[in-house]
Formats: sequence, structure tokens, C-alpha cells
Amino acid sequence: MTAAGAIQGSDPILQMLAVTRRYGTRSNPVVALSQVSMEVRPQDRLGVVGESGSGKSTLARLLLILEDPDEGEVRFQGRSMSGKSRSELAELRRAVQIVFQDPFSSLDPRLRVGDSIAEPLRSLGIQGDHRSRVQELLDAVGLPAGSARMYPHQFSGGQRQRVAIARALASQPRVLVADEAVSALDVSVRAQVLNLLARLVERFGLTLVFISHDMAVVRHICTRVVVLYRGQVVEQGQVEQVFRDPQHPYTQALISSVPTLGGRIVAPPTFDWESPSS
Repeated sequence: MTAAGAIQGSDPILQMLAVTRRYGTRSNPVVALSQVSMEVRPQDRLGVVGESGSGKSTLARLLLILEDPDEGEVRFQGRSMSGKSRSELAELRRAVQIVFQDPFSSLDPRLRVGDSIAEPLRSLGIQGDHRSRVQELLDAVGLPAGSARMYPHQFSGGQRQRVAIARALASQPRVLVADEAVSALDVSVRAQVLNLLARLVERFGLTLVFISHDMAVVRHICTRVVVLYRGQVVEQGQVEQVFRDPQHPYTQALISSVPTLGGRIVAPPTFDWESPSS
């Protein structure tokens, strides 16, 4: 089944219920998220948008239980993830994978690309022919089979991000979280990787949580949007509805900053997703 949007009436895969996350000290706390509630349903294409410091990356880490909230709870398939065992967390991490902003720092420079892509298969105890799976994934992201023997420094930034996407797909997740996954790339390469993500979401029926500061990119790839401002959700809804009639002043400011041409928002350029040159 293709991912044309969230399946109506289906139960959420992920939920955040009144989640608060603080850093710093007890006497001088920094609130990264405050009372955030949201949900991700099967085959959702959910954009989480806000400026730097709005709490987007903290939200991503909480969704993957890389951190625990100070208040509230994160639920996976209706079950709270607070105090869960290693095996229960492994179930979530097999089902929910992330692509980080910087592909160079997210890939171990000492490992060949094939080993990096296969690492989730080993760590999660997934059986099968790992070498064959790596080749399938390299093909899916538009990289030649010989890439498995190469090291990250031998690739361009766009190619490294393709490797990171392949690794995130290795465990056959249900949800792909992309945390500013194209913001470190050149404009033309960014468009190629966006098109690749869109095609993979469609091909594998994935649920996508796309975290970005760029409203135009979110509109290009997502069907729903959550707007974060200073750690709080100030607006959420269908992307086109929010663009047509933003209610919160912060959302209005974000949309007004999107480049336009003749009154129309300029969408990211499109390229042949299969091109492995970037």
C-alpha cells in the first residue's frame, strides 16, 4: 500500500503526551520542550518545523527513546516506553529509524560502507543474508554495488547521506525520522535526496517524520505539519490548510519568509532521483 497520507482511523504508531524535557541544572534549567502532545499515524508524512533552538532535535531523540522525558510520556503502538526492558526498546528501534543531519559524523569513518549499513542488522539480531540485504539497499538509494567496499570519506556529501538512508532502512522500519536530513547539502543535491526520500516512502509504505526549519521543503514532502516555537507546539494540521490560513503569528512569520515567485511559493527543484553522482 502506498503512503498517500496517514491512514484515517488507524491507531498511532508514536505518541507524545504532555512531554516536557529540561536540560541544565535544577537551579538553572533550560526547557527544550514544554507540554508537547502529538501523534504519528501509519503512513503519515509529518513535518516538524521550527527555527534552530525550537526543540526539534530534542523531539526526535525522545521519539526514538534516546532520551527520556522529564514529564509526560512517549508511547509506541499504544504502550508507554518509560522503564521498558532492552528487548522492548529493541522492538521500537527496529521499527523506528533515524537519518541525522550530518552524514559524515553519523557514519563511522573506520568502517566500510557495507559494514555500516549491515550494523543495525547485527545489533538488532536480524537474521538473513546481510550481504544480499546491503546490496538491495545500495540499489534502492541509487549507489553502485561496489560502494559496499568503500569508506565514507570516498563519497560526496549527497552520497554519504544516501548511505545513511540505506542504513536506516536496513531493519525494514515502519517509521523513518529525518532530522534536518538535507539541510547540510548543496541546493541541487538537496533536491535529489528529497526526491529519493519521497520515492522510498512511497515504495516501502513508510511513515515519515520530517524535521526541518524549511517550510517550503516541508510543504514539498509532507502532508501534515507540527510547528514548534520555543519548545511548544503552536500550530498543527494539514500542510495545505496551515499554508493557506496560518493561525499563529510565528507560523505566519515562517511562511512569509518562504521565497515566492509571482506570489507563489518556490518549491525545491526536482531531479532524477536515480542519479548516483551526488
